[in-house]
Amino acid sequence: MAEVVVVKDQAAAGALAAESIVDLISGKPDAVLGLATGSTPLPVYRALASLISERGVDVSHVRGYALDEYVGLPAGHPESYRSVIHREVVEPLGLTPSLIHVPNGARETIEHAGADYEKAIAESGGVDVQILGIGTDGHIGFNEPGSSFASVTRVKTLTEQTRKDNARFFDSEDDVPMHCITQGLSTILKARHLLLLAFGEGKAEALADAVEGPISASNPGSAIQLHPRVTVLVDEAAASHLRNLDYYRYAYANKPAWQKL
Repeated sequence: MAEVVVVKDQAAAGALAAESIVDLISGKPDAVLGLATGSTPLPVYRALASLISERGVDVSHVRGYALDEYVGLPAGHPESYRSVIHREVVEPLGLTPSLIHVPNGARETIEHAGADYEKAIAESGGVDVQILGIGTDGHIGFNEPGSSFASVTRVKTLTEQTRKDNARFFDSEDDVPMHCITQGLSTILKARHLLLLAFGEGKAEALADAVEGPISASNPGSAIQLHPRVTVLVDEAAASHLRNLDYYRYAYANKPAWQKL
């Protein structure tokens, strides 16, 4: 069962996640972070930047792998995930740019880009903690409904809903690419710790299905139920559809002091 932690707001979730990640880096200076994009993980990156600065943590050897990338956007495009990761993670945290990787969405090399990325992650020793958000249709990464639990990094066609959700980052929905390259569900499940965040009423149904619903390819987020170590950080609104909410609160309130996220 995932550990579900209900917090008062996004800043509180970011602070908890950042504390856990800094503890990881302090014990393993070359830790491998799995990096999500979008608005959901921003509180984590902001809190991390502050905590790293405050404690003088050396992050020069930290490595990172982004979850996904659009296919066909130039690397310098402001909404390419390579640009987003550099702008929202690498620069604020002071990470070493050459150690942070994003799937290659260039059309010229797309046929083997997935295999190349899988090889790179494996050669790094695997991801220590994977940051995740969840889409309104239950997708994690860009693994849309119907994605195989055995899937690896590959090209996917984005659903209309995902393109609508992401249109806020572009001039119009028509500008949102049709295809992406994303880590697969199998790839994500290989990470040693999954840290999933969800905020707002709009994510409540998808979150409840992921945490408590049947395990199904129709709900990619439900794959987290197959992982031995999952932490779910949510605000009250996102937690509002959870049937076992009282138990999650009780379990967290009585968590042993020696256990961390």
